Amino acid sequence: MSTGQGTGSGGRSIEVRHLRAFLAVADAGSVTRAAARLRVTQPVVSRTLAALERHLGFRLVDRSTHHLALTPEGVAFRDKAAAAVGAFDDALDPGRLHDRPLRVGHAWSAFGPYTTPLLRTWQQRHPGTPLELLRIDDRTAGLTRGEVDAALLRGPVDAPGLVTEVLFTETRVAAVAADGPLAARASLSLADLTGDAVVLNTVSGATTLALWPPGARPAGTVTVANTDDWLTAIAAGRGAGVSGASTAQMHPHAGVTYVPLDDAPPLPVLLARRDGPGHPALPRLAALAREIVAREQRTRPGNSVGERE
Repeated sequence: MSTGQGTGSGGRSIEVRHLRAFLAVADAGSVTRAAARLRVTQPVVSRTLAALERHLGFRLVDRSTHHLALTPEGVAFRDKAAAAVGAFDDALDPGRLHDRPLRVGHAWSAFGPYTTPLLRTWQQRHPGTPLELLRIDDRTAGLTRGEVDAALLRGPVDAPGLVTEVLFTETRVAAVAADGPLAARASLSLADLTGDAVVLNTVSGATTLALWPPGARPAGTVTVANTDDWLTAIAAGRGAGVSGASTAQMHPHAGVTYVPLDDAPPLPVLLARRDGPGHPALPRLAALAREIVAREQRTRPGNSVGERE
């Protein structure tokens, strides 16, 4: 299959193998691993990728960092390449199941209490399209970097080029040291957390000082980069934290007690994708996520996650 004449490759045509090589590199995050997946040598993959970039007139992959990453143009082109390869395969073998894995990122807590029902139901209904749930410590869980096809995110997300849908909301909880004075309380208010420092995950977390009124904010902050370090800092008594109710269910910690917050606004849980064609299974994922939430809330109306919007 030729898709056009190469602009800087001596007039050679760009073929579907060029797109497959790019997608393999994007999925594997490494030219070496992509070569092993395609069963060719590393130089072949490098030359094929370079030819595609010359044809397009822009870089698809940033090779300047230790960890290979897609350029913004590469992120945008990835969905187009996947759609083109999928259409090509469909035309040759319409009865074959050949969907690539659907990769869904999250920074912490995934789909909360609905995570297991979602994964089990997806496997039953769509066995030909594996659903890969990936924890990535990033505010968009790797979505804007092209590492995943969709992401389960918490709190408002203002990254450009994303389409989001609120699936449900969670009540918020305070996370305090298990041996501290606040751990014995039945509930807390945001004001109860202002006498000491608050621990903020500034890389992937949804809580900021804006949660408190300007004149009544915590005495200080401790910043961390992921959920594991957030829990460790709280258990060590360095400060308290605020998160969604799913965190208490998905991330229990012997040194941390979760206490309901009476006056904190609910935390929205979003399904996000890039604005564009995307993975062909994304509509099925969104539909199933909505179905799971509705079904589980009917059977467990008193659950602690909160009400769907």
